[in-house]
Amino acid sequence: MTRVRRWMVGGLGVVTLGMAGVTAPSVDAAPAARAGVMLARVHYNGGGDWYANPSSLKNLIKAVAERTSLPVDRDEHTVTFRDPNLFDYQFLHVTGHGTMTMEPDEVTRVRAYLLRGGFLHVDDNYGLDSSFRLVVKQLFPDRPLVDVPLNHPIYRVVYPFPRGVPKIHEHDAKPARGMGIFIGDRLALYYTYQSDLGNGWEDVGTYPTDPPDLHEQALRMGVNLVTYAVTSRLQP
Repeated sequence: MTRVRRWMVGGLGVVTLGMAGVTAPSVDAAPAARAGVMLARVHYNGGGDWYANPSSLKNLIKAVAERTSLPVDRDEHTVTFRDPNLFDYQFLHVTGHGTMTMEPDEVTRVRAYLLRGGFLHVDDNYGLDSSFRLVVKQLFPDRPLVDVPLNHPIYRVVYPFPRGVPKIHEHDAKPARGMGIFIGDRLALYYTYQSDLGNGWEDVGTYPTDPPDLHEQALRMGVNLVTYAVTSRLQP
C-alpha cells in the first residue's frame, strides 16, 4: 500500500464529471517529483516513429482532467524504458508505424514496472504489430496476448463500451481488437490493434475522413484506460 500512495494523491475516489515533418518532443531528463497522476509517451528503440500523433496525449490528459476527479498532471512527459524515473509514471503510452525493439536491460525494467503495478498502453498506428508481438514474447514468454473480455472493467469503468475498443481509423477493413497481458486479475498491458485509438485523440480535423463523433469515442475510451490504470492499483 505504501507504493500505491506514492503514486496516488490522498484517498482518491474517482468521480466522473462529464459525458460529453513532425518535430519529435525531447525526452524528459529528470522530471521533478510531482503530485498527481503522470502520463508519458515512450521514446522506444527500433526506428519506429514513437512521436506519431503529436497532439494525442495532451488531448487525452485534458479529457481525464475535465471528466474525472483524478489529480492528473497536465504536462505530457516523454521517457525511455531506461529512464530512472520510469516507475513514477502510472500510464505509459506507445504508438507508431514502424519497428519497436527492446534491449535485455529494457525488458527487465519494463517487466518490473508492470509487475509492480504499472500500466502500458500500446496503440498500433499501423505497422507496429509484428515487432511489438516479438517484444511481448521477450517480456512475458509464458503469457501470450489475449483478447480482453467485453465484460472487463476497462470497458465500463467510466464510459460503457459493450462492444469493446472502438474502431477509429480504417486501414484493412478488420475489426478493432483490444488485447492484453494479465498479471493475476489485473490488466497490466493493453494493446489496441486495428483501432488507431491515438488518431482519435488528436485534434479534431487532423484526419478529415474521421468524423468528430469518433474523436469523442476515442477520448472516452482513453479516459477509461487511464482511470483503470490508476484505480486497478488500489485493488487488494
